[in-house]
Amino acid sequence: MVCSLFFLNCHSQQTDNVKKESVAGFKKALEKEIQLVDVRTPSEFSEGYISYAENINVMASDFEQKIQKLDKEKPVYIYCRSGQRSNKAAQKMKELGFEEIYDLEGGILAWEKSGENLSK
Repeated sequence: MVCSLFFLNCHSQQTDNVKKESVAGFKKALEKEIQLVDVRTPSEFSEGYISYAENINVMASDFEQKIQKLDKEKPVYIYCRSGQRSNKAAQKMKELGFEEIYDLEGGILAWEKSGENLSK
């Protein structure tokens, strides 16, 4: 029983630095200077992205190298198309020591559905 509680406690602490963020929360964050990363492919990025986003493809072999250039102590906001790849990116970033990660719930599809514009 003690081992189970220990495991659950550790698991809870590991997920504390990755937070799902609503479109409204993401939009509010954009009012400040933030680290914003689009983890989709470059071709997806070229079709439209959230203003000021940096494109770092989570599926690329150099993802880890490029993401390490960001400040791990400052919040990082990430998104993809629907939320699956950004979840993968968030887990990798957590392993690399990023302290605060915000993942856009529903990805860029939710962003567009809410009526928000994309940059091209």
